[in-house]
Amino acid sequence: MRIRIDYQTQYAYARPARFIVQTLRLTPRSTESQQVREWRIETDVDTRLRRSDDAFGNIVHTLYTERPTPTLTIRVSGEVATTDTGGVLRGTPERLSPLVYLRDTPLTHADAALRAFIDKVDGEGDVLGRLHRLMSAIHGEVAFMVGATTADHTAADAFAQRQGVCQDHAQIFIACARRMGIPARYVSGHLHRSDGIIDQDAAHAWAEAWVPDLGWVGFDAANGIAPTEHYVRVASGLDALGASPFRGTSYGGGPETMTVALRVRQMQQTQQQQQTIGWS
Repeated sequence: MRIRIDYQTQYAYARPARFIVQTLRLTPRSTESQQVREWRIETDVDTRLRRSDDAFGNIVHTLYTERPTPTLTIRVSGEVATTDTGGVLRGTPERLSPLVYLRDTPLTHADAALRAFIDKVDGEGDVLGRLHRLMSAIHGEVAFMVGATTADHTAADAFAQRQGVCQDHAQIFIACARRMGIPARYVSGHLHRSDGIIDQDAAHAWAEAWVPDLGWVGFDAANGIAPTEHYVRVASGLDALGASPFRGTSYGGGPETMTVALRVRQMQQTQQQQQTIGWS
């Protein structure tokens, strides 16, 4: 499958920000399951972009503005060719031991309610089977509900109200897997929806867990499936904060508002050389 992604984020400031610094985790790597055919990041003001890799193997761009800025628009566009590997991830630079991903974080801490849920769900079997059982249990227990949580909600918060978005499902899965003694991490990326919806409100998120003899395997508890050729993997981290597409600060701009426009669609063979998506 060939997937086209057009992703625009605009910041508007109450007063021109004297300077802005952003850390962008927006660029996917080529792996066995995805080949990045083209990818670019553009802005509508004078900026500097410096590329590097972080400790988790993510491609990171650090953005700096050059002058006072009332608004900043960041546009990402590209195409990725994907194949279904059953959720198994291969071909990524792994600089850290899987044991690092047993580390607890405030967003993925398992409280008493989550620990009780794990005790009920977990049981005998190999690691892969236990993880699939966990994913199915979370999918059935926590309803997908846009607006039910914010980026500050923890796995325990979302589980307590039994609803959330993909970020919450991923962090609940991570909290449970780590409690089960299985390394797990958060993944941000994009999902080509099978229902034909192209315009989306936000990027997607899922989890990966370390399975002996297989390595890292993806689990999307929000949809109850392992990642397929419909998924484009971008970044990973200990939790949503560590894999966030945008993190940064501004000086002198006052309150800011952010708007997002995201289009994810499959490119047809006849369109690949002819069609260009314009921004409205």
